[in-house]
Parts: sequence; structure tokens; C-alpha cells
Amino acid sequence: MTRPVRAAIDLKALRANLQCVRAAAPLARVLAVIKANGYGHGLTRVAEALHDADAFGVASVEEALVLREAGIAHPIVMLEGFFEAGELAEISRHRLSVVLHHEHQLQILERTDIARPISVWIKIDTGMHRIGFPPELAASIYQRLRGNNKITARIRLMTHLANADDRSDEYTERQLTTFLSSIDGLDGERSVANSAGVLAWPQTHMEWVRPGIMLFGVSPFLDSVAQQEGLSPVMTLTSRLIATNRFRRGDPIGYGGGWICPEDMTVGVVAIGYGDGYPRSMPAGAPVLVRGQRVSVIGRVSMDMLCIDLRGLPQAQIGDEVELWGRNLPVEEVARLSGTIPYELLCGITQRVPIVEQG
Repeated sequence: MTRPVRAAIDLKALRANLQCVRAAAPLARVLAVIKANGYGHGLTRVAEALHDADAFGVASVEEALVLREAGIAHPIVMLEGFFEAGELAEISRHRLSVVLHHEHQLQILERTDIARPISVWIKIDTGMHRIGFPPELAASIYQRLRGNNKITARIRLMTHLANADDRSDEYTERQLTTFLSSIDGLDGERSVANSAGVLAWPQTHMEWVRPGIMLFGVSPFLDSVAQQEGLSPVMTLTSRLIATNRFRRGDPIGYGGGWICPEDMTVGVVAIGYGDGYPRSMPAGAPVLVRGQRVSVIGRVSMDMLCIDLRGLPQAQIGDEVELWGRNLPVEEVARLSGTIPYELLCGITQRVPIVEQG
């Protein structure tokens, strides 16, 4: 018997979430963001399942080339642009689009010869204060690029929303106003909405939307889970019970002995740990599902195993499946308990966890 940890990827759910994007922003084209190995779901697997998307967003030329080598012909946008001149030959050869966000990139582009013009997006920093040109420079950067024969005639414009995950925060409206003012009079397709923008801020939809986390069946908001937003979880992480042991009141459980049995009780051992991507920071009391019932994590999560409290489930036995997050246990809840966000949990699944495709 092989080690029982599995990450099941529901491709039907992935496609259904894309349709949720279409329903929410019916007039916009969809740039599906699938960077970081498809948010841990598999880069080419996700791209092939989302063949109805209009374009794909990745972080780097390396990710883009994985898609091209897999036969993905969609437009691909490198959301951080290029990092050095040596990338431009591949970008040109494979007809990749780049996001330009800094003077350094413009200088590289102006002094580097390429075989054919490339497609560019100008990124404007409207308040995220991470990457992007200052709004007051948008028009001059645009005109500078219009005079550069190394780019295609069509220039697109984008910004990124910082606080759209909070539906009560007025900062999104301020960013949108800044963006529209900065590009007033400039001709080009525009993109503002991330996943939260798609679902909660229709005024940000423009010609292109850029959903990421919602495609994978995770709520982009601070106060909800996927099902409340009409989304279907794509990844379900499971393992199995590999031991059930009886301990006495006062017995310590796991490294450090910080969790003490409050009474005589049965403790289950699950074959999963931080070596698989389940967070070591998960506190005692966090839920997992056994036989469809919630039971609690106890003791410290170790590299390959964690312990669970089986006092409320006397019928549990070795071999029972344990769901760590997914279809029946929201990853949003698990992330919140471990002091992180769903993105980190999904991206953190390690290479030793087998992927099982469904749908």
C-alpha cells in the first residue's frame, strides 16, 4: 500500500468556476491567472481544463514556456514582465505579452534587438504601491511606447486592486478613479478586476478581467467561503488513518508534550504533515473530517503525521479517509485557523503529494 496522501483536482469544478466569471462579467474577456503552478493545481493541467479562457496570466517566461511546450496556443501575459534582456528573444519567438511596470524595463526594451514586435501592457500603480508606473507618468509612458517599433500597435493598460477583498472598503473606488483619470485620452483595452473585483465591483470589469483564486473555488473575500459565492472547491486534500491508540488521562501527545489527554481516550494518527504542505502552525482544535464528521487536531503537526481526537467517533478505524480541506471542509476556514490565507495552503502542497484528476 502506498502512502495515502492525495490531492484530488476536480476539473469540472474548475470549468464551472470559469463560467461563474463569465456570468459575473459577461462583457469582459477573461485573462485566467494560473501562475505558481496553477496555484498548486498543476500549470498545464489547469490551462488545458480552462481552454475556454481568452488568455492566461503567469509570473515569468519559464512558466509561459511550460505552457507553450505543452501546446497551449492561447495568448499568455507575463504579469511581472521580463527581468533581463536575455528573455526578450524567447518572448518574441513565442508571442508572449509582457507587463511593463518600471523604467528599467523600458530601457532594456529600447536597447535590445528582437526578431518581431511584442505585445505589452502598461501597469499603473493606483495605490497598491508594489509595482507600476506612477499615474502622472501614464500618458508619457504610453506615448514613449507608441514610438517604439519593438512593440505591437495595440497597447493595453492595467492596474491592481489592493483592498477589493473587503466589500466595505472605499479604497477600491479611489483606485478606479485614479486609474481612469491617469489613462484619460489613451486608447487601449483596460484591465482592473481581480477575483474580488469580478464578484463585487462590476464597475472595475472593463474589457478584461483577471480572475485567479476564484477559479480554484476559493472565496476572494475576507468574510465568506467558496460556496457562499457560488464557487466550487477544486482541490480536496485527503489522507487516511494509519493508527488508532488508547491513551490514559494525563498522557502527552506529540512533540513537546504540549497537549495532554484530559481523560482516557482514543487518538488517531493521520499520514500527513508539513512535509506534504499541511501547515505546522495549525492549532489544536482545528477540524478535519473523518467519516463526514468533524474531529479535532491535537498536539503538534509533525513532518509526516498529525494526531486527532477520536473521542466523538468511536467507530473510526485504520484506513478511514480523512479530509484536510476541500469539498466538505472549506480551505478558507483551515487557512484562517492556521494564521494564513488559502493561496499559501494551495501553493504549498509539496511534490511528494500525488495529484488525482477528477471530472
